[in-house]
Amino acid sequence: MRTNQITRVDQSVAKLADTIPAEKLISGKSPTSLWNAFSDTSEQFYVGQWSSEACKLHVSYSENELCVLVEGTVRMENSDGESWTFVAGDAFVIPAGFAGTWESVTPVRKIYAAFEAAPDPGA
Repeated sequence: MRTNQITRVDQSVAKLADTIPAEKLISGKSPTSLWNAFSDTSEQFYVGQWSSEACKLHVSYSENELCVLVEGTVRMENSDGESWTFVAGDAFVIPAGFAGTWESVTPVRKIYAAFEAAPDPGA
């Protein structure tokens, strides 16, 4: 990877089709799409776009993720029952350790930037 090149965060990179694992899917359809536009050399930082149809799934984040909602409505609920609703144009951060549900109330598309900390070698 060249370090002096700017990367567009759009859908010009190859789309990766994905399916939400059955054990995570609560309701709705499982296909999702991912356009990973950038990965750093440490493979800890990723940027791209993600989309899904209306669905609800169990989530457990090991990474910190910045989300910018481009289309749709998302409702998130943590394991304590607190909930947040986001609409197109909203930006929010999901911290590593968040556990609960992600609901794409409508079809959703987001731009994401995710950082996964390196495992602690002493752990």
